[in-house]
Amino acid sequence: MAKTILAVDDAASIRQMVGVTLRGAGYEVIEASDGDEALEYARGHAVDLVLADINMPRMDGITLIAMLRTLPAYRLTPLLLLTTESSAERKLQAKQAGATGWMVKPFNPTQLLATIERVLERPAAPPG
Repeated sequence: MAKTILAVDDAASIRQMVGVTLRGAGYEVIEASDGDEALEYARGHAVDLVLADINMPRMDGITLIAMLRTLPAYRLTPLLLLTTESSAERKLQAKQAGATGWMVKPFNPTQLLATIERVLERPAAPPG
């Protein structure tokens, strides 16, 4: 059975590129345009991995990760950020919120798939 990835980005073009890359590798992809939409979906459905942008309207990616970590079904789910942000301060905020990893846009499809495959092979460490 294919692993399911929730891809969260306010830019439709990024969601499309991520979707094409992941579907081409055999993943099922659910798309959300912001953190609120993603959190609403996550409250009713479990996914194997969440890939989110940081800068989005209504709810940013770091807040989304912190909220997902409060849900029992997402305590150990890999939560990755795919963002244009690269500051050490933002990376620390993401780690403290419970992020599993960080990738900078524009992304390399091969690197994205390798990172996803790596984190899906092992359980994520519990936050804290």
